[in-house]
Amino acid sequence: MRTLSTPAAALALAALAAPAVAQATLTLPALSPGAGVTQTIGTTEFSLTYSRPGVKGRTIWGGLVPWDQPWRTGANAATTLTAGDDFTVEGKPLPAGRYAIVTVPGQDEWQVAFTRQENLWRGTTYDPKEDVLRVTVKPQPADFVERLQFTFDPTSPSEADLALRWEKLRVPIHLAVDVSAVVLEDARAAVAAAASDDWRTPQRAASWCLENGVGLDEAAGWSDRAAQAKENFQTVSLAARFAEKAGKRKDAIAQMKRAIALGKADKDVSASQVEPMEKLLAEWTAK
Repeated sequence: MRTLSTPAAALALAALAAPAVAQATLTLPALSPGAGVTQTIGTTEFSLTYSRPGVKGRTIWGGLVPWDQPWRTGANAATTLTAGDDFTVEGKPLPAGRYAIVTVPGQDEWQVAFTRQENLWRGTTYDPKEDVLRVTVKPQPADFVERLQFTFDPTSPSEADLALRWEKLRVPIHLAVDVSAVVLEDARAAVAAAASDDWRTPQRAASWCLENGVGLDEAAGWSDRAAQAKENFQTVSLAARFAEKAGKRKDAIAQMKRAIALGKADKDVSASQVEPMEKLLAEWTAK
């Protein structure tokens, strides 16, 4: 049998021996692009992911989105909200975690469900038994928005409205965090984990509690721990403020005098830090 030796035969053999070429991945624009928004309330981070369908001249409410039927509140995958700490929705408690948001739009009010069921692609049956919480909110007329949008507004140090905006409607969902409880719990954990020579952690925790009127008895112990770890302007002035808070003015005055002396002798302590303590001392002495 003769061996093929023509150029065509050689090319054919080379093609058979060559590895298969991987197909290129083609990414096309989504009709409803994905989006996300985050907001910190106190120290708690909220993160929301969703897709943004457009109006495109269609009737949205009572049309594309029927009245009184469950809606996955967006397009494509489920809209999800993740919270780092326990929080409340319209005054009702909800544990920290990740939830899909399912809404039942109505002309006068909306039902908003926070569910563990995230597999809510088109055609998936929503199961109300997976709801962790359901609340009622009131829709509001608003300026036209072409693509579905979620915002956190307005916000304050402890609360915010998670607002859905689409077409000529705004639907606010009120969220709130017990910031004092969250920070106090974090402070307990941080102080418990602090090394015995770490004065900054208990000092910062105690100072925050004193300034915010939270957990004062516990915080006074943290202040003592900070001063035991290191006597300096920061720890002694804090101990003086706790003594005054407890009605021990004589002790408070003595400790503040010592704190001021320590501050003036410390090159890392500025005059702007010492001056407020001198004013406090003058007030206490005058009383």
